[in-house]
Amino acid sequence: MKVAELFVKCLENEGVETIYGIPGEENLDVMDALLDSKIKFITTRHEQGAAFMADVHGRLTGEAGVCLATLGPGATNLVTGVADANLDRAPVVAIAGQAGTNRLHKESHQVLNLVNMFEPITKYSTQILEPTITAEVIRKAFKVAQTESPGVSFIDLPENVAAMDAGDKAPLKVQKPTAAAPSPDKIRQAADIIAAAKFPIIMAGNGVIRAHAHEQLIAFAEKVNIPVTNTFMAKGVIPFSNKLSLGTVGLQASDYVSCGFDRADVIICIGFDMVEYHPYLWHKEKDKKIIHIAEEPAEVDEYYILECGVIGDVAKSLNMISVAIDKVNASTYANLRSVIVEEMEEYANDNAFPIKPQKLIWDLRQVLKPNDICISDVGAHKMWMARMYQANLPNTCIISNGFASMGIAVPGAIAAKLAYPDRTAVAVTGDAGFLMNCQEIETAMRINTPIVIIVWNDSQYGLIKWKQDIHFGRDSNIDFNNPDFVKFADSFGAKGYRVNKTQEFVPTIKQAIKDNTVVIIDVPVDYSENMKLTEKLGKLVCVN
Repeated sequence: MKVAELFVKCLENEGVETIYGIPGEENLDVMDALLDSKIKFITTRHEQGAAFMADVHGRLTGEAGVCLATLGPGATNLVTGVADANLDRAPVVAIAGQAGTNRLHKESHQVLNLVNMFEPITKYSTQILEPTITAEVIRKAFKVAQTESPGVSFIDLPENVAAMDAGDKAPLKVQKPTAAAPSPDKIRQAADIIAAAKFPIIMAGNGVIRAHAHEQLIAFAEKVNIPVTNTFMAKGVIPFSNKLSLGTVGLQASDYVSCGFDRADVIICIGFDMVEYHPYLWHKEKDKKIIHIAEEPAEVDEYYILECGVIGDVAKSLNMISVAIDKVNASTYANLRSVIVEEMEEYANDNAFPIKPQKLIWDLRQVLKPNDICISDVGAHKMWMARMYQANLPNTCIISNGFASMGIAVPGAIAAKLAYPDRTAVAVTGDAGFLMNCQEIETAMRINTPIVIIVWNDSQYGLIKWKQDIHFGRDSNIDFNNPDFVKFADSFGAKGYRVNKTQEFVPTIKQAIKDNTVVIIDVPVDYSENMKLTEKLGKLVCVN
């Protein structure tokens, strides 16, 4: 058995069902071994698309997504998607072919030190130089990638090593660590702080979703009657319909939800990761008591000094703290909740055109089922999706807010549909982000994977214009032209629609879902609302 064949058997042993990537000369042996495997190889049109697919697969399923590239430019094309997965805490194993070991000691065609290149953007970066270590490397790669906090493992496989004899080596037993139980003393300390709080507030992060602890979070919040906010990457961890939900935090400006943080004396951070929403944005005065409940200790930061850290299994921690609290005398945030709900519904009947972001998101939410999946790209629309899209279940609105890379939505929607074929997968993207990975429409068509792509069309880098206008009162080099998106869809054999008035959006979305193919919907959007939002928040008076 060749090393490449053992390599593939080790992937099968880890439960890998799909690999996203592009074949190349230096991974010929691996590609040939895959022909005799039950693993499905999805040939993408760009390695970045493959990395984003693995990224979203890992985030949705909790199991490592796998992407594959050849050496040199193939490997460098993985970098953005790999960095995104690593900072978004998505488990991924990225694999690249490499030149033979007889070329690695000198300057040579297409050769880069890939291990060193990927090391700063992964949890584990290594190279297989001996056939005998193949099984150990792959087992470690998956273990590291999937262990809290999840991230990326990178494996470099030289072509001559892939062709070597693997001897009698076999895949290693798969073992998954379980989170430790929290300290009873810390449970008691957290319970006492919460019981004595006058204005406590909960901020839930993506770690709650990764720990499968959203039901325990809801039960805990309801038991102690403390309102819950969630980060961009934790949407759906509590249904917005729950009277304790204050929606999503993360705008880098004053926000309605910021009023809750301004008033709070205790902030309970559950499954929170600093990459999601930096503490200096919500704890400027450094005067709050912070409780950190997570599987890992908190990052060191002057704005995130803990009163108490409860480290261990998140679900168990919440259950134990709930039991330990006899009574909470905290004030409610009912008035703040009513203001937020009112804002959500404000544009439900607005028919102005181009369509306002608030109306577009309201209508989209009315059409989609609770467990359908939206993948948001990065841009002004990301801020609106985070703020206004009412997710009711975890992992139904995926937003990249660790690395926050443009171009994730289209490949991400493909991965979402492959992972959950019975759900509708929607890519919500700006016209700029769409064109960064639109080539993967061909991939979706070829593998018969229906997705709906909503293109927010303004022919500008809208988020950058927003920021420029705020800071300088003028914009710089943000305009561009777009293709005819309907004709563009048709050129791939997909379907395209253009919304010409606001009332057409809902029936168009419904038709797109019925079409059961790749559909691009071109929606002109009124981004002047961005500035109105900023003006509104600038005049905001906190209410509680």
